[in-house]
Amino acid sequence: MIEADQFLFYLINHSLSNSLFDSVVPWLRNDKFWIPLYVFLISFLLFNFGKKAYWLIIFVIITASAADIISSRLVKPLVKRTRPCRTEMSFEPRVLVNCGSGYSFTSSHATNHFAVAAFLSMALGRYIRKLPFWLYFWAASVAFAQVYVGVHFPLDVISGTILGFLIVAMLFRLYYRYYGKDFYELLPEEAER
Repeated sequence: MIEADQFLFYLINHSLSNSLFDSVVPWLRNDKFWIPLYVFLISFLLFNFGKKAYWLIIFVIITASAADIISSRLVKPLVKRTRPCRTEMSFEPRVLVNCGSGYSFTSSHATNHFAVAAFLSMALGRYIRKLPFWLYFWAASVAFAQVYVGVHFPLDVISGTILGFLIVAMLFRLYYRYYGKDFYELLPEEAER
């Protein structure tokens, strides 16, 4: 499995390399780059749903925080996998950003972004039908970027994605049971958007 993971890492990190990706992809993993998207999402929810959106926004923040804490402070110290930019392999990884001092498994970026994408998809996907596609595309872009820039192995981002979905499976039930029903009473039965 480790050999296959390193082979996939080589394909993404070396074989797909080009000057356009080298310029654009590092931005995809930068949290500050996505601030306008976060502001837009919060504004969109508040503008369209008013006070009913408060609990949804709070639970998205709880989801992102839980994903980050579980990945960074629980899983990474237990597994202690070295980042590819610090791992001896038969080839030299291309490292386009600061390697980072922490561990590699699981990718917190993948965990966090897929958790938020899954939560919002479950909450709003029935009413804004194209939203899940764009949310998962966004999360997948961030996960891909982690491998491309040389700071995570593919298995790190795949496992981070799965962890994000597991976290949402627990938190969305809690949200829906106590707060989601009020939110859904506001929304139309069928969305034409």
